[in-house]
Amino acid sequence: MKNSKNYHDEINKNNVIRLRELTEQLPPFCRQFFRGIEQITSSRTRIAYAYDLGIFFDFLKENNPVCAKTQVTELPLSILEQISREDILEYLEYLSLYQKDGVEYTNDERGKHRKLASLRTFYNYFFQNELITSNPAVLVPLPKLHEKEIVRLDPNEVALLLDQVEEGTKLSKNQQRFHDKTKVRDLALLTLLLGTGIRVSECVGLDLNDVDFDNLAIRIRRKGGYEDTVYFGEEVEEALLQYLEWRKHVVPNEGHEEAFFLSLQNRRMAVRSVENLVKKYASLVTSTKKITPHKLRSTYGTTLYQETGDIYLVADVLGHKDVNTTRKHYAAMKDENKRKAAKSVKLREP
Repeated sequence: MKNSKNYHDEINKNNVIRLRELTEQLPPFCRQFFRGIEQITSSRTRIAYAYDLGIFFDFLKENNPVCAKTQVTELPLSILEQISREDILEYLEYLSLYQKDGVEYTNDERGKHRKLASLRTFYNYFFQNELITSNPAVLVPLPKLHEKEIVRLDPNEVALLLDQVEEGTKLSKNQQRFHDKTKVRDLALLTLLLGTGIRVSECVGLDLNDVDFDNLAIRIRRKGGYEDTVYFGEEVEEALLQYLEWRKHVVPNEGHEEAFFLSLQNRRMAVRSVENLVKKYASLVTSTKKITPHKLRSTYGTTLYQETGDIYLVADVLGHKDVNTTRKHYAAMKDENKRKAAKSVKLREP
């Protein structure tokens, strides 16, 4: 067997390189923070922290007189103790609207919540390791988050979506030319997403030997790097087998031989490519919902919860480590079930 690039290892390697590039633009003491959290965070999480810290130190450089005369890459650790609660409150206000390299950026409550949470983790690391004596970040309350409505496809929309993947009748003439080449793959991919609820990164990371047709199961790498087994039904099985029959006639590029889903360039499909094809097909069946691969995951989770009423099962199947994450996403459905229960109990026969 030829050596094939392991998707997840490649992603982690690229993330390590990217993190090094980002930390070169930060104060030197930040490297100690990233080393300290390496064993308890994913490379993707550390990159998110690096971006958020970059915005924070840019803000200090532009708006704080203590930092104005010093390059960000030369700021000492002691600068953290010269930042007050008021400075961090000003930072949150700054996040509402700011410019960098001529580009305008805004943050809503969720963006501010995440960036303050990153700053809290950063300060907490140095405070707990007794490298600083004050922690102003913990004095600033996290912005309150309002529950977002779960966007998902209704059962009839799921059926219409898969019909369009098969038939492509609403596609433009130019799209239909490509559709003839990709419809078998696209149907397998979307059926898998809708029939298992796996993440798009888990989908594109699939290798041929990760699919077990004897047990109708796939082996995937979850967020955090651990392996998990997800089972699928007959509809998914049929779509995957049809795709594999088509795939036998394709010669993958070197290094992509084991990739399950291949692009038109015969390489492992990218996350962005899957996002684009989901957007393309979903736009044919709904104009009011912004459907992404994650919304297909929500569609699966919703259906599973409606069928079972078991929030722990939904959490396990979706790969949520904390059931409260699942409960938060499907709280509205729980209320709906409670309302149904109230209506089903009759105290007097009419």
